[in-house]
This record gives sequence, C-alpha cells and structure tokens, in this order.
Amino acid sequence: MNLRVKATVLDAGGIKRTLQRIAHEILEKNQGVEDLVVIGIRTRGAYLAERIAGNIKEIEGKDVPVGAMDITMYRDDLTEVAEQPVVHSTEIDFDINKKKIILVDDVLFTGRTVRCALDELIDFGRPACIQLAVLVDRGHRELPIRPDFVGKNIPTSMNESVEVRLKEMDEEEEVVLLEEKAGS
Repeated sequence: MNLRVKATVLDAGGIKRTLQRIAHEILEKNQGVEDLVVIGIRTRGAYLAERIAGNIKEIEGKDVPVGAMDITMYRDDLTEVAEQPVVHSTEIDFDINKKKIILVDDVLFTGRTVRCALDELIDFGRPACIQLAVLVDRGHRELPIRPDFVGKNIPTSMNESVEVRLKEMDEEEEVVLLEEKAGS
C-alpha cells in the first residue's frame, strides 16, 4: 500500500506537551503515585511509558515502576501477522498485584492490541485497576475498549492511518496522518 503524509498532527513539542498533560491527568485521577505503575506496550508504547514516568517524577519527585510488554504471543491474528513473528521480551520486574496500572500505547484503533495486553497483564497478577493511556485515539473500535487518558483524538477514515514516529526508533519526533495515494 502506497501512503502519503496528509498532515502532521503533532510535532516534537506537541508530543512533549501532550505527555506532560497526560502525566498530570494520571496523577490527578489517582491522587498521587501510591501503588502506581506504568507499563508500555512494545514498541512505541514502551518509550511513551518511560516518558510519562519521567514526567511523573518531575512533577511528584518520586519514581514509579516502569515496565514494557510484548503482546505478540497473545494476538488473535498471529498467523496473519507473519510466518515467523518476532517476539520481544516482556519486562515487568515488579509485583502488579493490587497496583494501579497505567497501560500505555501509541495509537488506539480497533482495541485488539489492548485486549491482548489485558490478557497478558492478568497472567502476571491481579491489579487493583488498569487504566489506559494513549497518545492518539483514531476511532474505529471493534471491541468495547476506551482510553482513560487521550493525548489527541484524530477521527480517521479507513483509508487513512496514524503513524507515531519517536526519536528512540525513527530518528524523528512527530505524529502524522497518512492516506492511500490515488491509484494505489
């Protein structure tokens, strides 16, 4: 599929401000950092989780545990993704029982990735609650999943997609709206 950039939705400064706002909203909703942990869905969600935890530390002066999870083996479309899917490690080296988990992803679309993450988290223990933070919500849910914290809502059509580019992976820092090129 040939895609072209239709619009830049967030630049580097916009991403930074958005993640700072999300950190403030998390602290307000949870009345501080007690029993709070942040877990990002690999790959970009893990980087965003690190940034949100860093913002929380700047605001509260306290560290919160940060983890990263790979949901590959929990996917319901594993055979459709790749013949030999690449599985990365899940790094949750703290107890999640009775913790308030902030689950972080870059783009919320159908809700299937989040469903996989929920399944995996429950395999690790019984948290007090799981709250979802996403940088972008683009709509088109197939499952009854909604985020608690949203950076930006971007209504999209089915021939559009949202791409989050982060310096840790992409050497760029932006969120772009892509659309299929005419004649593709």
